[in-house]
Amino acid sequence: MTEERLIISRKTNNKFFLMIAIGVVLLIAGIIFMALGGGADHGEGHGEATAAGHEAASWAKRLFVNLWLNNVYFTGIALIGTFFVAVQYVAYAGWSVLIKRIPEALSYYLPIGAVVMLVVFLFGGHDIFHWTHEYLYDVNDPRYDPIIAGKSGYLNFWFFLIRMVVFFALWILFFNWLRRTSINEDIHGGTSYYHKSIRISAIFLVIFGVSSSMSAWDWVLSIDTHWFSTMFGWYVFASWFVSGLAATTLTVIILKQNGYLKHVNSNHLHDLGKFVFAFSIFWTYIWFSQFVLIWYANIPEESIYFLERLSGSDGKYTWIFFFNLLINFAFPFLVLMTRDAKRQMIMLKIVTIAILIGHWFDFYLMMMPGTLRGDAGLGFIEIGTALVFLGVFLLTFTKGLTKASLVPVNHPFLEESVHHHV
Repeated sequence: MTEERLIISRKTNNKFFLMIAIGVVLLIAGIIFMALGGGADHGEGHGEATAAGHEAASWAKRLFVNLWLNNVYFTGIALIGTFFVAVQYVAYAGWSVLIKRIPEALSYYLPIGAVVMLVVFLFGGHDIFHWTHEYLYDVNDPRYDPIIAGKSGYLNFWFFLIRMVVFFALWILFFNWLRRTSINEDIHGGTSYYHKSIRISAIFLVIFGVSSSMSAWDWVLSIDTHWFSTMFGWYVFASWFVSGLAATTLTVIILKQNGYLKHVNSNHLHDLGKFVFAFSIFWTYIWFSQFVLIWYANIPEESIYFLERLSGSDGKYTWIFFFNLLINFAFPFLVLMTRDAKRQMIMLKIVTIAILIGHWFDFYLMMMPGTLRGDAGLGFIEIGTALVFLGVFLLTFTKGLTKASLVPVNHPFLEESVHHHV
């Protein structure tokens, strides 16, 4: 089997840079409109909106929340790249060998995600997380909050920061370790690198199991400090995982349509389609389980989370709530139900793009009601930030793809993958 090298044309790179430039322009336009329209300088202004959220959010707050939203979303997709590869190793899977370089390359975004996460938390933490305000822990302050003060052992600035740094350090370490071993296998051959990769993957999966849940609590759940759900780590993982699968599948299709991945056939697409189909249902199962338990118990401090999203803020989020279920469950479920649909590039392409958009909205719905409340929207700032992140993600991801052969030439299960049939 010969190497297959991806060459990214200057024209393609320029498209990514253009995407970033358009995003920046929209972002600046959105900030100017908000500043002129009086979005800023109301009440306490930057970073000091009250828990009730009556003051109009400043443009800075809206910007920080959007930066956080997009970075959590794309970091999750990047992390799932390494997770997917690790699962394939531990399962001794052969079918995925031909496409494994794609999820591997997704994780090249992780160092950028780490820097953005750190900077946004240090400069915009007050705008995103209500629990970061010192007065909440002061018994003599009228704004003292006994519930949040009771969580101070876990939710405090330094411990939060340490967890963030440790998670990213471990993820980047294991990504580089697996990637380096994979490329060494290409160069030197033999089965020793394969067995080493299995050992690395087994350790990583244990770390991932703990860190992915804890990062979900930290970065998303703690926005709504009074509310909690024992299923939330699973919920965020399900959203990340199906997004990562969609990104992998979409990339396989685009590469295939551009003359790469010559040995990938409808059988590999079928398996990817089954993954996307299955984990769309898994995400819905977690969503429904979380929702139905809280609805059935009808405890006010728990049901407030869903009330805010269903009918709160003058119904601002109601359409997103139902759109979320439609695009992330009903659409992939109905379209990918048949065997033929999972084997057709056009069907998979449409569904994976819909899922990637849908799960961005899923994270939007997790974060906006707890931060911006009635001041959230889908304007230039939202579209601009998303375009900037997408452009940066595509630049790092495609650069990662060019760094090694698209076909892992010395993988011991390569022949099995080439002759894979379902």
